[in-house]
Amino acid sequence: MLVLTISVGQQFLIPGPRNPGHEDLECDYCHQRSPGTFRQQIQANIRYLIGLRPEVADFGRQDVTNKVCLACHERANDRHPVYRFFEPRFKKARQEIQPQLCISCHLEHTGKRVSKKEITFCKSCHKKTEINKDPLTIPHRQLIQDEQWTSCLGCHDFHGNHRMKTENLLKKRFTVERIRSYFQGGPSPYSDKKHHRAKKKPE
Repeated sequence: MLVLTISVGQQFLIPGPRNPGHEDLECDYCHQRSPGTFRQQIQANIRYLIGLRPEVADFGRQDVTNKVCLACHERANDRHPVYRFFEPRFKKARQEIQPQLCISCHLEHTGKRVSKKEITFCKSCHKKTEINKDPLTIPHRQLIQDEQWTSCLGCHDFHGNHRMKTENLLKKRFTVERIRSYFQGGPSPYSDKKHHRAKKKPE
């Protein structure tokens, strides 16, 4: 991490390909400098070790947190904003899939849009979902009862950012293969049009 403080060393420490959409970002867009000098960072961590400081200080660069991700990606109409998952009712989901962390699904330097391998994570929150006047040809209640969790993303864009009409005919849902391809960096099955584009550069 120390070498990241020297710009010429950045290209030698990239652990993997940048994710789709991040190809043109500079390293320091996400890996921001830690406060203070290197000496001050060492002193702060010595104070931490002897109990005079409540938390560890970052060396060289700060950890990439939700705050860094949301500087470019936060928007008001996100269907699954990370802050919602800090609510007490999602305690079990936090234990199972950590949805309160951006990197739980979008780990950088994997070359993938979504790094999570399985696509059945909806079950961590939606096992008791009930929809009045369900418009689906096969009701959600039945899909949940049959544990058809791979069908969810075939109709629903998780963050709701794609401009699209949700299908009522289950047979028209996007296949698991198309969803997996999209996660890997392939074309979107949902729509090319979005409600919001990510900011080109963090504030």
